[in-house]
Amino acid sequence: MPSLSERVEAVRKRIERAAESAGRTPQDITLVAVTKNVPVDRIREAIELGISQVGENRVQEAEQKIAALGPCAATWHLIGSLQTNKINKALRLFSLIHSIDSKRLAAAVQCRAEREGIVVPCLIQVNVSGEETKHGITFESAVSDIREIAEHSCLEIRGLMTIAPYTSDPESVRPIFRKLRELADRVSELGLPRVSMDVLSMGMSGDFEVAIEEGATMVRIGSALFGQRG
Repeated sequence: MPSLSERVEAVRKRIERAAESAGRTPQDITLVAVTKNVPVDRIREAIELGISQVGENRVQEAEQKIAALGPCAATWHLIGSLQTNKINKALRLFSLIHSIDSKRLAAAVQCRAEREGIVVPCLIQVNVSGEETKHGITFESAVSDIREIAEHSCLEIRGLMTIAPYTSDPESVRPIFRKLRELADRVSELGLPRVSMDVLSMGMSGDFEVAIEEGATMVRIGSALFGQRG
């Protein structure tokens, strides 16, 4: 079984090759290590190996890990669904929220952020595939929804996020990533206040190379780094 060091190096090499094949530089791609169900000691080891960006699916799990590791050990991302009763904690714990998946959630985050006097960096989650099991605003309503969400003065929209369908053939989800990039281009042309499309968070362990070829700037990698977890 490969060591964590070997896994980290292998993922970095794969990112490098995918970026170069698309005429991009590896420095354009941010690796977010997904640590759902990964023990604190294992996360600490990854950080010591140079992993600086960590993604958690659950607010409560992240809270415990950040308390154990220290808030400055890494930059923390919320990549899972955000429940409204966890917003206050999320605003305190995470540098970037990837999962603003509805106008209702955006309004709730705006309310809490306004109360705290802060601006929240976030991504809009888009359900490009249309799968019922996936969260996110619909692809069809995305432009109008983002226009509306952009009116919230305490949200800084830095880009988009999507989760492609799980598949054994990464090529089959290439159109999903391409559509998100094309959507980002359309939104960017609108020139909305507090909205940039600098971040495209797309691609996971099984498909991140295709996502990079289609323009991902941030990939969320769990099992390729830490192996299969519960």
